Amino acid sequence: MERVDPGEAKAYRCGVATRIRRALVSVSDKRNLATLAEVLVEHKVEVLSTGGTYKALTELGVAAVKVSDYTGSPEVLGGRVKTLHPKIHGGILALPTAEHEAEAAKHDIPPIDLVVVNLYPFTQVIAKPGCSFETAIENIDIGGPTMVRAAAKNWPRVTVVVDPDDYGRLGAALGEHEGAVPDAVRRALSRKAFGHTAGYDAAIAQYLARHDDEGTALRDDAVPSMVFVGGEQPVTVDGEGARPVQGELRYGENPHQSAAFVATPGSDGRPGIADATVHQGKPLSYNNLLDVDAAIDIIRDLQPLGRAAAVFKHATPCGAAVAREGQSMADVYVAARQADAESAFGGIVSLTDVMDAQTASKVIETFIEVVIAPGFSAEALEVLKAKKNLRVLELPGMFEAGGPVPPLKVRTVFGGLLVQREDRLGVAPTDAKVATKRAPTADEMASLEVAWRVAKHVRSNAIVMAKDGATVGIGGGQTSRVEAARGAVSRAGDRAKGSVLASDGFFPFRDGVDAAAVAGVTAVVQPGGSKRDEEVIAAADEHGIAMIMTGERHFRH
Repeated sequence: MERVDPGEAKAYRCGVATRIRRALVSVSDKRNLATLAEVLVEHKVEVLSTGGTYKALTELGVAAVKVSDYTGSPEVLGGRVKTLHPKIHGGILALPTAEHEAEAAKHDIPPIDLVVVNLYPFTQVIAKPGCSFETAIENIDIGGPTMVRAAAKNWPRVTVVVDPDDYGRLGAALGEHEGAVPDAVRRALSRKAFGHTAGYDAAIAQYLARHDDEGTALRDDAVPSMVFVGGEQPVTVDGEGARPVQGELRYGENPHQSAAFVATPGSDGRPGIADATVHQGKPLSYNNLLDVDAAIDIIRDLQPLGRAAAVFKHATPCGAAVAREGQSMADVYVAARQADAESAFGGIVSLTDVMDAQTASKVIETFIEVVIAPGFSAEALEVLKAKKNLRVLELPGMFEAGGPVPPLKVRTVFGGLLVQREDRLGVAPTDAKVATKRAPTADEMASLEVAWRVAKHVRSNAIVMAKDGATVGIGGGQTSRVEAARGAVSRAGDRAKGSVLASDGFFPFRDGVDAAAVAGVTAVVQPGGSKRDEEVIAAADEHGIAMIMTGERHFRH
């Protein structure tokens, strides 16, 4: 076995990388393994491996050596102990100093220069229906994180790779540097490795926090006693053509605030903003991303009703519409825009359907900052190029169903975090209780569905008026519910007559209903639960307004 000679030790201390001669490879995620095999064979790297990885590598033509043969120690305890051996960890952690070299020679510990390891798929295992506590515990990796951390700690000599997408980067570095990996690449891979183990440990700790001291699972929607938030900035990509959402941002809400977008692993299986493809336009700003997030949320709530469009600005919906019979996607978008055309200027557009050229031509009629949809036709992309600064985001899986447990939503406050489950729509207007003498008509119910789903995304106190499947007036962020109603009525203007109204919280007094009646509202949806519900219902009956109560509040602060 080849060891570090004094000349190489001196080069190491001077920061010059040495050639990779020996690697340990043990991966659960076998994506791109053929690429790694080509790299190892091309650069004549001696390979140590275990279990399924050993079998896969030998089938790919790599002359691998079993770790048990290398150490002279068999796997024990049903495979729980494979790589926990001084010859493995000494080979990874050894420094090329005279003292370490002498001790390594005494114990026959050759250096290991490359560690390619990723861990047991713990999060995938616990996501499977019926996964037992015992199964989860058995899928906690011990040897893998130990090797990764050892290699990452010793990054000035050892290269560590935890992501199969980095095999190409490894091969390029070896090819360009005569079989060595430069300092900057080793440092970057080490940083990524520590992030990998930190995320892994966080997932385990959070899983255990969802169980009591007897190992019994807590209620699914309970907030765990420990919450970990982590992620990394996506790589910034310059130039034309499709690219990912960038991590580094020019600034935050204001120019004097530094900011970045940090991608976090999805908690319920749905793709997020980091999974979107940016087809064109200026880099996304901090405020753009806040609005994009809000626009995705509202369009997900509207999508079950059919073809829909929404326009957002300053994290608040300007307008939304759901298709009526015979309406095209372009018609629906125009209805959403015209709900409040003045506010829509400079807004964010989200759609339920693939954008076609006709819809694209309507979008570019006015100034829009960002448009996001599950897809774009080639013709639509050509039309949108007329507005070169318009950001065009494609998120094909934006309507994938989430897991049964709503994901955690985290906000910072002074000295801590506020953590809650995502607000999901539990009771639709069609399932609500009719509180008045008159029930809503079919047309009223269709618009009540739109108004109720949009109200969920308006700052409290929120009032949303809708007519013919589109919003006509939105009032939100007010300290008085009646003032929110006045704001919505003012925006609706003449369109208020014959509209329906949704309130995110109950009416504390009848004055909100009286104001709606004067405007011409014919039906109302609200949660109910006020001490004065009977008074409010009586007011609705006086005006001939149909009122339904969902029993479910949707405040948004």
